[in-house]
Amino acid sequence: MNFKNVSRTRGTRRAICGLLLTTVIYSQTGQADTIFSVNGVDVDSAVVDLYFDSRLGGQNNQATPEQREILMTELRDIYVLATQDNAEFLAKENRIAAQLNLQRSSILAQAVASEILANIQVSEEELQVEYREQLRLSPPLQFKARHILVESQGEATDIIAQLNGGADFQELAKERSTGPSGPNGGDVGWFSPNQMVQPFAAAVQAMEDGQFSEQPVQTQFGWHVILREESRETEPPTFDSARDSVRLAVQQKKFQSHMEELRSAALVPSAE
Repeated sequence: MNFKNVSRTRGTRRAICGLLLTTVIYSQTGQADTIFSVNGVDVDSAVVDLYFDSRLGGQNNQATPEQREILMTELRDIYVLATQDNAEFLAKENRIAAQLNLQRSSILAQAVASEILANIQVSEEELQVEYREQLRLSPPLQFKARHILVESQGEATDIIAQLNGGADFQELAKERSTGPSGPNGGDVGWFSPNQMVQPFAAAVQAMEDGQFSEQPVQTQFGWHVILREESRETEPPTFDSARDSVRLAVQQKKFQSHMEELRSAALVPSAE
């Protein structure tokens, strides 16, 4: 393909704008300086900054000169490819056209959602109500446990038999467990039930302190033999320390309520 002899039709330029949405999030407004041009298409500082931010995780100001040079080459190549003769034709293919449409809609949807969230007001009373509700729903106990993770139910049953025979749980965990806590004797530390997958959490809650599971416990990770070592009452966070997370929870609930209103009011043609 000849990069020097390329078409510069208006249709191709429209295709460029669409194709670039799959690579950079273009949401800046206002005047920006042109940084470089490719086949008659000017690329300004807003696009360059956005591309760098997306590739560097928002750490654009920490990029080394070498990193910036590499990223600038990448961005130029995007425009080089997007300005080829077949760009306009490809942009009309069903799947690519759908990808461009979906990418544009997703970007706009994120921008609208962010604006809605930013404008949601939360009163002090609403914060207090949500805080009390979270306290009501929080688990009353935390647990300290160990576990031995193996691949089969038979292996777990064998380990339980050894424990019933007086074997040391920590030593068995070091020898048999395939989980990352195995070298530490299966120690998973302190946790609340809602921090663990449900079969594991339910098994721990059903035990007494110092008791190990009488039957193997299956999760998506494999088969567990669990030892509940200790339990303690959950110490709830103070309102001030939880204020930010509580505010976010209230905003999310209000956003979901607003979304229900938008869905009801949306102009969606019936299937008939």
